[in-house]
Amino acid sequence: MANAANQHTCDGPQPSPPTHFLIVAYGIQSHINPAQNLAHRLARIDASSVMCTLSIHASAHRRMFSSLITSSDEETTDGIISYVPFSDGFDDISKLSILSGDERARSRCTSFESLSAIVSQLAARGRPVTCIVCTMAMPPVLDVARKNGIPLVVFWNQPATVLAAYYHYYHGYRELFASHASDPSYEVVLPGMQPLCIRSLPSFLVDVTNDKLSSFVVEGFQELFEFMDREKPKVLVNTLNVLEAATLTAVQPYFQEVFTIGHLVAGSAKERIHMFQRDKKNYMEWLDTHSERSVVYISFGSILTYSKRQVDEILHGMQECEWPFLWVVRKDGREEDLSYLVDNNDDHHNGMVIEWCDQLDVLSHPSVGCFVTQCGWNSTLEALELGVPMVAVPNWSDQPTIAYLVEKEWMVGTRVYRNDEGVIVGTELAKSVKIVMGDNEVATKIRERVNSFKHKIHEEAIRGETGQRSLQIFAKTIIESD
Repeated sequence: MANAANQHTCDGPQPSPPTHFLIVAYGIQSHINPAQNLAHRLARIDASSVMCTLSIHASAHRRMFSSLITSSDEETTDGIISYVPFSDGFDDISKLSILSGDERARSRCTSFESLSAIVSQLAARGRPVTCIVCTMAMPPVLDVARKNGIPLVVFWNQPATVLAAYYHYYHGYRELFASHASDPSYEVVLPGMQPLCIRSLPSFLVDVTNDKLSSFVVEGFQELFEFMDREKPKVLVNTLNVLEAATLTAVQPYFQEVFTIGHLVAGSAKERIHMFQRDKKNYMEWLDTHSERSVVYISFGSILTYSKRQVDEILHGMQECEWPFLWVVRKDGREEDLSYLVDNNDDHHNGMVIEWCDQLDVLSHPSVGCFVTQCGWNSTLEALELGVPMVAVPNWSDQPTIAYLVEKEWMVGTRVYRNDEGVIVGTELAKSVKIVMGDNEVATKIRERVNSFKHKIHEEAIRGETGQRSLQIFAKTIIESD
């Protein structure tokens, strides 16, 4: 990485600066990777006319560039895009959901000031921002775009089905959702979509616990959709036509322009950001010792934490179904001391527990027969692209909706429901793993379906349809309006 701040110009007339996208994302891995990927793809469309800067929370920025950054406000580059951090005054993304009202207001003000300073600094360096891309709902970014008169684009890095659910929640369905939130089997019929039961809607929209995080998210999205109704920004949706064609058609009339920009995630594997240290155990060599489609890979992403009870239930379930398993348990994702789980793999009966891994490498390995996943959107896209059946164990946010797509819409896996205490019961997990991994008619159909999607996704990419072409069209509209 090189310092990007010091750029020298020659005397004499200078050409017009390139179109400059400032992409702002939350400092969590599930948002950073899609945002970085979007920035790289935009910058590669035409290096002479497009440049991109990615800005994330300062704490995440420092973790990304811990060996290079000497100052919290220093800009750097990977040779394709630039990176510059912003501060919200707390610089700990995990605290956002527990801040008081006054603290949130101060955080918003600090974020606005920090991002506005970045816009001014980039302009002073001869790289004025032409367009701001906001990843999901980030109210301070809306403030910056308004104050500086810069066009804003919304990057929706969740499924189009989730976009539709949020849209309708804020456009006539809020009371219906609330009145049936305690009935998980109640079906909601949204325009242009298949019926969705309450348990399959985004969790924040049907929360009955008065959870602070849910309130924070619902308020943020309300402001985003009010902005979208008023300003009519372009919307980039990180999905594929082959996955959500009907829903994408259904949401088109609600926005000025919707661009479907999903693409092959495996092709950008070397550029992916890892916010956690990969385990030094030889997990790939361990996979090499197992036969084709014989290993269960278990990972619940970069946010979920484990209690000892939950760990014991999962271990019990995996011992019951007897397939070898590779299980990711982050060091910072443990509510209690679980060192016994990671430190002594000899006790796991043909299983290996690791702290972090390169997920694309694991999902690409022929020994992996299924993926027990929380159904984060990035992980789900990776499994579909690589043809790996799923056992869906959703937790929150968009995950219940994605689990519905996996089980009911695409039929590429099964779903495990947590008990009333939010715990994954081992016997229920074992049942689902046996269905997906077993020698039975259901497993055969699931494998056929996921392989069909794998081929369709690759065919769509080879033909250059939707994702890349749509992104090029989007970029052209911004360049021509610059």
